[in-house]
Amino acid sequence: MEQRCPVCDSPRLIEHGEIRELSIAHLDCDSFYASVEKRDNPELIDKPVLVGGRERGVVLAACYVARRYGIRSAMPMRTALARCPDAVVVKPNMKKYAEAGRAIRAMMQGITPKVEPISIDEAFLDLTGTDAVHGTYPARTLVSLVRDIESTVGVTVSVGLSYNKFLSKVASDLEKPRGFSILGRSNAVPFLTDKPVSLLWGVGPSLERKLNRDGIFRIGQLRDIAEKQLVARYGAIGSRLSRFAFGQDHRPVNSDQAQKSISAETTFGSDTSDAGDLLSKLLPLCEKVGRSLREKNLAAHSITLKLKTSEFRIITRSRRLARPTQLAADLFAVARPLVERETNGRKFRLIGIGTKDLEAATINEQDLFGLRPQEALEAAVEDVRQRFGDRVINTGRVVRS
Repeated sequence: MEQRCPVCDSPRLIEHGEIRELSIAHLDCDSFYASVEKRDNPELIDKPVLVGGRERGVVLAACYVARRYGIRSAMPMRTALARCPDAVVVKPNMKKYAEAGRAIRAMMQGITPKVEPISIDEAFLDLTGTDAVHGTYPARTLVSLVRDIESTVGVTVSVGLSYNKFLSKVASDLEKPRGFSILGRSNAVPFLTDKPVSLLWGVGPSLERKLNRDGIFRIGQLRDIAEKQLVARYGAIGSRLSRFAFGQDHRPVNSDQAQKSISAETTFGSDTSDAGDLLSKLLPLCEKVGRSLREKNLAAHSITLKLKTSEFRIITRSRRLARPTQLAADLFAVARPLVERETNGRKFRLIGIGTKDLEAATINEQDLFGLRPQEALEAAVEDVRQRFGDRVINTGRVVRS
């Protein structure tokens, strides 16, 4: 007779000797954007679904049916459709995804105040000490949470549970979708031994190649090298490599993380090398970022321009601002010469603007109304657009030479 959970009657049972002791979790929604689209259109349930622009751009999300064809996020849409011509391409609806993300975040915060968001659809949770509040140990609280998310929001979630953030993140990827995996003190180090170094947080393709050139392919090999040697060879990340190889991670779940950056980008319908075309696309992006900064009462100390060539090479240029700002006009003024400097005949397929080094915005005390003229103008433009649509009014800051 098949053994089932006495609480939910599921045949998927989890056993671990430390299941009542572990309290650090990583929750990751399964193919979030695509899952929301399938939730809202049941006809898509069994079909390969890609979220992104059909003609241009990249895959923002691929459902698990589509992934069987070797499709992954960030893959050029043209490549994805070549692998799966029958895939259904859905234009992204970021407002809808944000609403679902906020609902999930609120449910997470309902079981513990220690929630550290990583993105719109994933977060770390620290459930230490919540046993008395919920009347059970963290693992069971998490099972109830993911069931509530699925029934209320309509998307599935995978959970990794461990004794630190690094291992909980590793665990959450082990059995997606709808997975619940545990790495405890008794099995974490043996589990890591034969895994590739690319599994370690912070080891990207470049560092992986460097480690491989030095003969280091598996995590267990790092344990044979002193931490000082790793630091001398690979810099500050050498300490992290050493700690992670032994299953150690002392970073706390930080629920007070401030937003680090705000950005916006767009992919063109056709490649362009014209500075005027690029600037005409850049201006609304600056306005979008400026609006986000004002909504969050933040000001930026620096900007980063992003350009992607027709050969998919990414170019970034950063500049420090003379003073912190939340104005589109300031962002555009700094980014404009950067764009003009890069337009030397190359064709581009994408442009973006990002802000970082953010701080709480302060009111200009010289203005009795709290807004400088340019701030007042941008606020008025936003008000008109919110009432009558984005295209009802345009600013005339881009002049073709």
